[in-house]
Amino acid sequence: MDATPLHRHGRALRVGIGGPVGSGKTALVAALCRALGEELSLAVVTNDIYTTEDADFLRGQAVLPDDRVVAVRTGCCPHTAIRDDITANLDAVEDLVERHDPELVLVESGGDNLTATFSYGLVDRQIFVLDTAGGDDVPRKGGPGVAGADLLVVNKVDLAALVGADVDRMAADAARVREGRPTVLASVRTGPGVAEVAAWVRAEIAAHADRAAPSDVA
Repeated sequence: MDATPLHRHGRALRVGIGGPVGSGKTALVAALCRALGEELSLAVVTNDIYTTEDADFLRGQAVLPDDRVVAVRTGCCPHTAIRDDITANLDAVEDLVERHDPELVLVESGGDNLTATFSYGLVDRQIFVLDTAGGDDVPRKGGPGVAGADLLVVNKVDLAALVGADVDRMAADAARVREGRPTVLASVRTGPGVAEVAAWVRAEIAAHADRAAPSDVA
């Protein structure tokens, strides 16, 4: 791995991670924290409707210091808290930025459906996570989450044969509906695909820093 540090200029990159219940969003957050934690300053906001289970899981896995993981209990539809009334999430992000000055903030949504998207007032980039057990027809169905996310992750490809899912079909359907946006096939808990997602995040941080850097031109 290239040990060259990524220098930040200005505001932290904020990446939203959405997807259906059980698709592997929290596992992806944990994997990214492990993959990037030694080279970047990170913080995480999790969303659950009534509990703090996702944040508790991340703290239990010790992927970050406890005070860098904040739980938001939405008390309502997950879509509302990440798209329509983002106040609680925005407050949590801004508090983490104030206390830790991170280079990257991951905002994990509660369990969503295919219409879920983040407000760009909350995040800069969006990752949407599907899993093979949800059905290999899901990418073909599209929807704002699948079609419009900056990165689509098709997770649990190691389970595809057990649930009768055709991963090649999922990848081809995703390519058709996503109009050139990238898709990663992954098994987040066992490792494959995580390096690709981490590389995408690094590239987005570098691009974000370039956009935020002061211009040398008068």
